Amino acid sequence: MTDVTYVAFVPRSKRAKLHDILTREDTGPIAWQEKRGLFRSEFHFSGPAGLVRRVHAYVTDWVAREL
Repeated sequence: MTDVTYVAFVPRSKRAKLHDILTREDTGPIAWQEKRGLFRSEFHFSGPAGLVRRVHAYVTDWVAREL
């Protein structure tokens, strides 16, 4: 199985909520890391390709719906 890394750009107004959710939940085989910037955070998700792709799509959709 191939591991990949996807990056989701999350605005400052949403990064605390996403960070809290990821900290509380068991993310299983997915590793995540937050790199904070001035106006946004980069959330890096690494793990099995299919699973990371679905997580990235979900987070991207969540950010777009919540704006």
